[in-house]
Amino acid sequence: MATIKVKQTKSRIGAPKDQKLTLDALGLTKMHRVVEHEDTPAIRGLIRKVRHLVTVVE
Repeated sequence: MATIKVKQTKSRIGAPKDQKLTLDALGLTKMHRVVEHEDTPAIRGLIRKVRHLVTVVE
């Protein structure tokens, strides 16, 4: 299956707790870290929730 790379581009400081937990679920704990996940609808939903804090790296 295809993979997707996600990079945290903005700080989690000041974000609501549910968005911080979403970043943790994606494996993003620090700025400019890149993680790779399977491209599933569940992962796409997590990315959509914090789309203002992350970018998708192709």
